[in-house]
Amino acid sequence: LNVRRLLNFWTLFTELSTLFEAVLFPAAQRFKRSSAAFLNPVLQNSLEDVVLLYEFLLAELDIDKGQRISIKDEELASLRKAAEFDTICNEIIPKSITEIRRLSSRLSSYPRVLKKEDFERTVLTMVYTAYRAAQSQGHQKDTWAESFVNLYKALKNDLMLPYNKQPS
Repeated sequence: LNVRRLLNFWTLFTELSTLFEAVLFPAAQRFKRSSAAFLNPVLQNSLEDVVLLYEFLLAELDIDKGQRISIKDEELASLRKAAEFDTICNEIIPKSITEIRRLSSRLSSYPRVLKKEDFERTVLTMVYTAYRAAQSQGHQKDTWAESFVNLYKALKNDLMLPYNKQPS
């Protein structure tokens, strides 16, 4: 009986401890087709990478009818980091309004500072959401705009989290 309780407790503990891991971007936890590694690219590993991401966004993106995102500038699109950008934008970030609302909800109750890859993916989701808001009309435009604002609030909260903690 005690072993069963201990086993139940351990199962519950492991499930709860992994609750906040990978829950924000579940697609990042899939295995790559060609290897046993997780599909978990990160663009920003240095200041140069941050500048390059800014260049990708500034160079203009193309979002086709299937919602695939690509970099219009051929020279930038040929860079190795552009392939990681493509993977993040087309295989990891959510694209449906339902998935984006789910992400916003999870972010609003996230108990700690985001990992850099989750922050980066949230920013890219915000970019996508802004695009969809700009391309939509009427009620859909309002829905996309509301999702954009919710993502913005979540990122602002994340940035302010270290400063909002009360001294002990």
